[in-house]
Amino acid sequence: MTEQPTELPNRQTPFSEPFKRFICEDWAPYPAELPQPLPATAWTAARREAIAAQFPGERLVIPAGAFKVRSNDTDFRYRAHSAFVHLTGLGGDREPDAVLIIEPGGEAALYFKPRAPRTDPEFYADARYGEMWVGQRESLDEMSALTGLRVVPIDGLYAALAAGVPDVPLRIVRDANETLTARVDALRTASEVDVAAATSRDNELTIALSELRLVKDAFELDELREACRMTAVGFEAVVADLPEAVRRGRGERWVEGVFGLHARHQGNAVGYDTIAAGADHATTLHWIRNDGELRPGDLLLLDAGVEAESLYTADITRTLPVSGTYSPAQRKVYQAVLEAQAAGLAAAKPGATFSDVHKAAIAVIARKLEEWGILPVTAEESLDPTTGGQHRRWMVHGTSHHLGIDVHDCAQARNENYREGTLRPGMVITVEPGLYFKSTDLLVPEELRGIGVRIEDDIAITSDGCEILSSHLPRDPDEVEAWIADIWSR
Repeated sequence: MTEQPTELPNRQTPFSEPFKRFICEDWAPYPAELPQPLPATAWTAARREAIAAQFPGERLVIPAGAFKVRSNDTDFRYRAHSAFVHLTGLGGDREPDAVLIIEPGGEAALYFKPRAPRTDPEFYADARYGEMWVGQRESLDEMSALTGLRVVPIDGLYAALAAGVPDVPLRIVRDANETLTARVDALRTASEVDVAAATSRDNELTIALSELRLVKDAFELDELREACRMTAVGFEAVVADLPEAVRRGRGERWVEGVFGLHARHQGNAVGYDTIAAGADHATTLHWIRNDGELRPGDLLLLDAGVEAESLYTADITRTLPVSGTYSPAQRKVYQAVLEAQAAGLAAAKPGATFSDVHKAAIAVIARKLEEWGILPVTAEESLDPTTGGQHRRWMVHGTSHHLGIDVHDCAQARNENYREGTLRPGMVITVEPGLYFKSTDLLVPEELRGIGVRIEDDIAITSDGCEILSSHLPRDPDEVEAWIADIWSR
């Protein structure tokens, strides 16, 4: 039983003895029926086996992570570490402070804080875990039913970590829970384990867990398809409300809010901060301030994705005419970016390297800039990796990244398996070329200044090419205009 602290937080009123007795009385029993397994659990055991096979005879520690302070005593909305989610199937806002341990023999156990009985002060007095504060939590048996794992009270965690040290090698995902990592390092020091060498081994685990997600299984592909479908619904809602975004002022903020509403309603949340960039703001690659106006005749660059309850996210960009039609200058830039994306999509196939997609798209970008008389050198000279690069003034970013539980998934993978890696069926990447002509750029023709265009789709590599997961949304400019007109006519 948890004892109530002697000194209460300064905002909490002390509890009287009669209240303590009264609050425990006359509650309906918890359901006797155990919950159904989470959908991902049909796949998580194979993922755990795959990572255990890479480190035979070692203890692997994958924390879910702790709450992170936003301000004072207010935390950010909780989101578990991606490696933990991938290996347990626990998505959404579950499960703070939990830890997955894969033992040397491959057996896995989830260390978890179960709900306290209603006779325990935690029930009504603990703002972090109490049922009165955060809702009904699972019991050990319920969590085991959800995950298919052996579930152990979190109180036994440190004994499990210390068991067999230093004879049993231990690796931990260091960035998931800094407090737990510090405890592990203290345990290593006390056992005369070289912490620097152990940290290097920890980093090898982080890399392996990231690379484990390079090729998606069938469950992951379906979740990403669903995330793209939900994102398309959010984009349609934004288009429907574009006139209102113009009328109300601060239209970028209105667009962000409309999309966020649909992301929370359909899925878990947005997968990353929405970029709702009007006019010249679209030339700032990561414009998330979203405090500008949307005006008739402007373009809106909307880069947004719905994160499913499983935490797999879409990442889609469309550049939309606020008034429903592109101007000739806007269409000129848009068509160039669309042609570059088509080249990138054509290059995205098994056997190609990840970087081949970028090379194909950027070749089009450089050629267009040369044709328009903007490049100070030829396209061929600009594309030379050692002496060129002038085209990057107008498209400084890469064309692709892996996508999955993280919007920039597999980010800790080694370069030879990522940027220079070979594309394989089941890999999911984005294809997102752009052109960004800042209003202050005197090298650009005046008619193009202030125009920023990006077109981004999410694709899965197949046996003979790629599947566009985000095909729900039009890309051709004529089709975009017709799509907007149709939505506004409803």
